[in-house]
Amino acid sequence: MAAAIPSRAKILNVLETLATGAAGGALFLFLNLPGGLISGAMIAVGIAAIAGRPLAMPPILTQTVLLLLGITLGSLVSQQMLHNMGAYPLTIALLALATFCATFGSSLYLQRMHGWDRTSALLAGSPGALSQITMLAVEKGADVPAIAVVQTMRVIILTAALPLLLAVMGVASSAPPAAAGAIASPLELAGLIAASVAVALVLRLLKFPASWMFGAMIGSSVLHGSGIIEGGLPPWMRNVALVGIGAVIGTRFARMKTKTLLSHVHAALGSFTIAIGISAVFVAVIALTTNVRVADIIVAFAPGAMDAMLALALTLHIDPIFVGAHHLSRFVFVSITTPGIVHLFGRPQEDVDD
Repeated sequence: MAAAIPSRAKILNVLETLATGAAGGALFLFLNLPGGLISGAMIAVGIAAIAGRPLAMPPILTQTVLLLLGITLGSLVSQQMLHNMGAYPLTIALLALATFCATFGSSLYLQRMHGWDRTSALLAGSPGALSQITMLAVEKGADVPAIAVVQTMRVIILTAALPLLLAVMGVASSAPPAAAGAIASPLELAGLIAASVAVALVLRLLKFPASWMFGAMIGSSVLHGSGIIEGGLPPWMRNVALVGIGAVIGTRFARMKTKTLLSHVHAALGSFTIAIGISAVFVAVIALTTNVRVADIIVAFAPGAMDAMLALALTLHIDPIFVGAHHLSRFVFVSITTPGIVHLFGRPQEDVDD
């Protein structure tokens, strides 16, 4: 009987998380704020988590949200998007350089202004690939709570601020593409979901990053790009995915103590400002030298998590293929290079042991 109590408590925590996220998303949508569903859900859940509510999203729900998000992103694929892929090699190369510069710029700031050790500063400055960064931080004896605050704050600020920034700049698309409004038939939906799950499971076996989201996106992209299926998920499913991903991001604060968060908030804000400033330089260069849309470049170069940035691409009607290719490339770049960078420029291992 006692064993059933924790299970019931967890169910109530999940229901509270979903209700809080839905209320926040509905409020932002009512206020007609850009990216309202994802931003509202994230902020509402984040505030509740900081206030001490035991909010959580179980893996099965998180995976379902990512699957729905991937299917929807893939359904937006068009011939024009595929035609624009010619610009990818140049912009991806510049993204790698921007990531390198932003990492070292943020690291230098954290060391000089907040007295961080080199290893913790380098890991906190690396955008994206949070799970890999956390594992490396534990292995190297770095300040894991401080790194988590800086990384999480970066994602939260970007997710909340980017929609407003693009709206103020007037560069976000005001209307969704035609494909976004079409709904697949029940039979097509069944085939779409089956293909997306199959590809996601294959990628998961291959340990591909963000396998649920990218697997669904690939499966959906192939079916829509080839013309086998027209239309995507019903609007309510897309809305559920956006609220869900916002809630997932917001629950990151549930794992942080308020004291830890407050003690590192200035470091997080300063590091974020440095990273954004460096990224902005590269965005400006690409915007002036290519014909890629400014909104696409901004979201693709934003130093945030892949799932959050792709969700924003969906809600802001931005090219999901362009954004997905760049964030995946950065994820791979960070995952491969960060261990070597920490080894070369971080504090010696004997200093950690002492």
